[in-house]
Amino acid sequence: MNLVEETRDLLGPVGVWLPLGMLKPSPEEELKAIRRLEELGYRTVWAGEGPAARELFAHSGVALASTERVVIGTGIANIWSRPAYTAQAGGRALAHAFPGRFVLGVGIGHAHQATKSGSDYRPLEQTREYLAAMSAAEAEFPSPVPFPRVLAAVGPKMLELARELTDGAHPFAQPFEHTPYAREIVGPDKLLIPEHPVLLGGREEARANIAKTIELLKQYDIPHYFKGWKRLGYTDADLDGVSDRLVDGLTAWGDEEKITRRIKEIVDAGADTVLVNPVGDSLDVIVDQLERLAPALAEVTR
Repeated sequence: MNLVEETRDLLGPVGVWLPLGMLKPSPEEELKAIRRLEELGYRTVWAGEGPAARELFAHSGVALASTERVVIGTGIANIWSRPAYTAQAGGRALAHAFPGRFVLGVGIGHAHQATKSGSDYRPLEQTREYLAAMSAAEAEFPSPVPFPRVLAAVGPKMLELARELTDGAHPFAQPFEHTPYAREIVGPDKLLIPEHPVLLGGREEARANIAKTIELLKQYDIPHYFKGWKRLGYTDADLDGVSDRLVDGLTAWGDEEKITRRIKEIVDAGADTVLVNPVGDSLDVIVDQLERLAPALAEVTR
C-alpha cells in the first residue's frame, strides 16, 4: 500500500475543517473542541492559519500531543508564513513524532498576503518554486516517517500542479460540481480532500452566510473563488442574488439526513475525504452541530 492509499484509509470519507484562525479561541478551548471531536469518532481535523497570528505547525503539534488518534491536517500552511525548507522540516518533525497522524496542506494564499510579505503575486510560478524547494529539502534530509503533502488548488493549472508535485489537492470554498471536475484533473491516484460547509438549518440561513462570504471575498479582493464558480457554470446573476442554485452548491444544509446525503454525493463524485465545515459564529455552536451530525455522517462510506 502506497502513501496515498494509506492516507485514504487513515482519514476515512468524512473529516472536519475548523475555522480556528477566524474564531481565535483560547488554547484551552481549541484543545477541548478537538478532543471532543476525537471522542465523537471524527478521524481527522484540519484548520488554517487565517488572519490571526496563529502559527500552524505549533498548534498542530500541541493538538497531536493532546489527542490519541485523530489525524491533524493543515488547511492550509500559507507559503508566505515560512520558507519552504522550514515547512518541510516542520512536517518531518510532526510526522516523526506522531506517525500516520499528520497531513501537510500548503498553499499560496491570496494577493494581499503576498503584498503584506513584501512580494508580488505570481501564484502558479511561486507555488511551483516553493514545492520544488520542499522536495529538495526532503531529498537532502529525508523524513524518517513519510507524510502526505497536498496543495490548496481550485483552478485547472493549480490542480495540475497538485497532481505533478504533491500527493493531491485540498480545494476550499467550492460548490459540489467542483469535485468531479477536480478528480478528472488530478486523476485516480492522488488525494482529493475538499472542504464543504454544512448547516443544520434552512436555505435562508445558508444564503445569508454565503452573502457574507461574498462580501468578505470582495473586501479582500479575492476574485479567484468567483472565477472558479463561474468556470463551473455559475453566473454573475447567481452571485449578485445569491441564487438557490449557488446556495445548494456551496452548502449542505437541512437536517442530519439531508446533509449526510449531500456529503455522500460528494464522496461518490470523487472525494477521498470531505472536510465538513459547520456554519457558526462560535466554536461551541460548530462542535454542537458536529455532535448532532456524527451518527449520520458515520454512515457515509466510499
